[in-house]
Amino acid sequence: MNERKAIVPEGMEAVYEKIRYAPALKAGNTIYVSGQIGRDADMQLVEGREAQTVQAFENLKLVLSAAGASMNDVVEITSFHTDMRDLPLFMQVRDRYLTAHPLPAWTAVGAHMLGGTPGYIVEIKAVAVLPE
Repeated sequence: MNERKAIVPEGMEAVYEKIRYAPALKAGNTIYVSGQIGRDADMQLVEGREAQTVQAFENLKLVLSAAGASMNDVVEITSFHTDMRDLPLFMQVRDRYLTAHPLPAWTAVGAHMLGGTPGYIVEIKAVAVLPE
C-alpha cells in the first residue's frame, strides 16, 4: 500500500490548519496538488490578471518543490477560470512554467467564483509524478 503524506509548504500552514485541506498529497511517487489561486504569502489577493495568474503558478511551483518535485514532473493540470476570455493570457503564462516535453494534459473549466472570495480569476490544480 502506498504511504500518503500531506505536503504543506512554509507559508501555507494556515491552509492546512484553518481551512483544513492539504496544499498537496503525496501518494507513492504521485503528487496531487490542490487548486492554487493568486494569493500571496499573506493570504491576500494579488491584483491584476497577469500578476494573479503568475502568482497561481508560483504557488503551484512552491507546493511541488515542497514535495520534492518540479514543474517538469507535472503530467496534468486543470485550470478554472471566471472568464474564459482569459485563456490566451493563461496560455502565455502557462508556457513560461510548463516547458518540458511531452507537455502535460490540460483541461480548462469555466467557474462562477474561485477561492470563496470575489476577485480571484484563476485556480490551477495539478498532478505530478516523480521519477521511479
